Amino acid sequence: MHATGLVSHERYFWHDPGSGAGFDAVSEYAEPEPHPESPSTKRRLLSLLAVSGLGDSLVPIPPRAATVEELTSFHTPRYVEFVRSLSERGGGPIGDSASIGHGSYEIARLAAGGGICAVDAVVSGRVANAYALVRPPGHHAEPDRGRGYCVFGNAVIAVKHAQRVHGLGRIAVVDWDVHHGNGTETAFLSDPSVLTISVHQDRCFPLDSGFIEVTGEGAAAHTNLNLPLPPGSGHGAYVAAFERVVIPALLRFRPELIVIASGLDANMMDPIGRMLATSETYRIMARLVIGAAEAICRGRIVAMHEGGYSNAYVPFCGLAVIEELSGRRTPAADPYLGEFMAMAGHELLAHQEAVIDRAAELALRTPAGRGV
Repeated sequence: MHATGLVSHERYFWHDPGSGAGFDAVSEYAEPEPHPESPSTKRRLLSLLAVSGLGDSLVPIPPRAATVEELTSFHTPRYVEFVRSLSERGGGPIGDSASIGHGSYEIARLAAGGGICAVDAVVSGRVANAYALVRPPGHHAEPDRGRGYCVFGNAVIAVKHAQRVHGLGRIAVVDWDVHHGNGTETAFLSDPSVLTISVHQDRCFPLDSGFIEVTGEGAAAHTNLNLPLPPGSGHGAYVAAFERVVIPALLRFRPELIVIASGLDANMMDPIGRMLATSETYRIMARLVIGAAEAICRGRIVAMHEGGYSNAYVPFCGLAVIEELSGRRTPAADPYLGEFMAMAGHELLAHQEAVIDRAAELALRTPAGRGV
């Protein structure tokens, strides 16, 4: 057993993304309802950590607000100022499928700062790894606009902090959110020091990104891996994707830190994804990444919470990930798992394997690192 840190803060639950309909419909005929990116899933995960007893063993990592200088390590000053002023005026749209409310600027700074604090705790050795249960999410945010419910690029800002302040060289980002991590890809597409891997539902969101052919630019050739799994992919496809693509790429690249963009919306109960992952799928993906991290970077992992919209099931998927990070199992068994795993769709199918095999060939071209 070892120390695992947890970043959380009450203010994260106060971010107001506005109302929605479906995944974010705007139409006079779509009756508004509570936005899918609500605080409920994160609150319920935090509650399950407490009720299961696991929360007692986690090391609290208090977040701080990211500075403007830290935000502008990725975002344009104009965009940061736009978010600040709009938040002060009561909020509104900040980009494609992204809106904020009054006070969201300060909360989004705290979310970005939570990732920074998690990095500090892990790299300093205070904890072996950490889970940042932050909100609003970040992996869709682009330099000059919000996107897909995201305000600031939390993971990108954390990676840049790790390199600038702690002097780390190579870092890997593993994104298992059901949606493509377009913001992270944009940040590092030409940066050979960062390996970005996104395993996502093919053309779910954004529709214009996440293609397997995008592998990096210039000196960063083959440091970007996209694995767009077909809709309906289940446990077998995800495990194969990690065993055949993600882990071999990590072992070749040999990062000094692994950041996980921990979106929990590939689960079977998610209202806006169309994948069939279970809590056991997340457990095994986490276990595989932890094993790679122990082999190449002394187990240093920072997981950043991203999407996930099923109030009932996100907590069990998140618990599985954090149990694996901490090396502890709790009595809080997933009450849905037996039925879910008995359902059809979990076997690896030929059309899924074809995509994985193609990505595995690209993973063999990942530049080799020398380790730490």
